[in-house]
Amino acid sequence: MIELKDVSFSYQGRKAVENITFSVQKGEKVVILGINGSGKSTILKIINALLFPQEGTYRYRGEIITPKKMKDREFVRKFRKEVVLLFQNPDTMIFNPTVFDEIAFGLRQLGEKDIKEKVHYWADKLGIFHLLDRSPFELSGGEKQKVCLAALLSLEPEVLLLDEPTANLDPRSTGWLIDFLYQLDITVVTTTHNLGIALELGERGLVLSENHRLIYDGNLSEFLKDREKLLEANLIHIHRHRHDDMEHRHYHIHDDFS
Repeated sequence: MIELKDVSFSYQGRKAVENITFSVQKGEKVVILGINGSGKSTILKIINALLFPQEGTYRYRGEIITPKKMKDREFVRKFRKEVVLLFQNPDTMIFNPTVFDEIAFGLRQLGEKDIKEKVHYWADKLGIFHLLDRSPFELSGGEKQKVCLAALLSLEPEVLLLDEPTANLDPRSTGWLIDFLYQLDITVVTTTHNLGIALELGERGLVLSENHRLIYDGNLSEFLKDREKLLEANLIHIHRHRHDDMEHRHYHIHDDFS
């Protein structure tokens, strides 16, 4: 469904991702791991066609995604309905006067039918039905995120991209989100800075190094046992101390990079 091959991208000469190759099959739950600045968000933006590879190719359903391809109105309408991205900060996505209008916006843009029914369905599903007449700007961070998620899911996408969705959530909201995502029968690609919850977001991990390269693609449980890979990704650090003329090492996992 999703295929990146030898993809590289730089911001004004500063490398963001380098020579990245992987594919994601329909229905997979994939987690992208790496420290801040390793290129996680850039990969999501490439998959969402907000950015385009400067080297290499990105294919969605076998079609090579290029700026020219994204000028094809029929294709863009289909693509924007099927592939959606939830940004880490929901404030960057909110601009409508009411929660109802926020959820309905994408549906209206795509000329969908039964808009009211779809808005009500997803508002109820995410527990924000009582907020439909409120201004989204007045809501809490967690409520805003639910509004943005409802707006995306109302499009009935095939692929949901989540950029560190738990970064600004309290433990209860984090638990709710993990349970909710588990129930979705769609392809989900999530970035996270927290190894403590990575296993709850998916079984497969794509791990980026500080050099913006993909250094691991496989089972997350196995990755967490690989100290060398964890060190290479800077996801753990070592404490060294001497006792009885012997050097001792202790390894600590970084649960949070914020």
